[in-house]
Amino acid sequence: MQIQHTLSVLVEDRPGVLARVSLLLARRGFNIHSLAVGPARDDGTALMTIVVEAPELEQVKKQLHKLINVVKIAELDPEQSLEREIMIVRVSAPSSRRGEVLEVAAIFKAIAVDVGPATIAFQVTGDSTKLRDFLNLVRPYGITDLVTSGRIAMAREVKNNSASLRAIG
Repeated sequence: MQIQHTLSVLVEDRPGVLARVSLLLARRGFNIHSLAVGPARDDGTALMTIVVEAPELEQVKKQLHKLINVVKIAELDPEQSLEREIMIVRVSAPSSRRGEVLEVAAIFKAIAVDVGPATIAFQVTGDSTKLRDFLNLVRPYGITDLVTSGRIAMAREVKNNSASLRAIG
């Protein structure tokens, strides 16, 4: 089993950068588990969250640093970072079982985003464990459609031991 590593890669927001990064990883034989890209805090930059399956990540980081459009790379420790994915899943929900399906969805704070005569589409956000657990519980009802965003992540703020802050959500 390959180990998954989460990279936060700040790049110049220019055409072709995504292709260069993904091609580099493919040429090195690393499987991209998920890749999400969006605008970063500063204009002209974009932030990529790349989940790569690899036994050793140092070579990947060295190769990425060689790309001229890459500004910064950080490997995110799952214990020290915030990770979220969004999933939309359509579940069979005939009227006879609709109540059961909605109860399961409520446990996971899933939001019904589309309701049809025989199915309900839910939006679920959270870490990959939460999404997998939700899928396992609704799978017996029948999954008719599924899409996930891929992981987005950022490092947690370094906490001062004297502060008594707690995470929300």
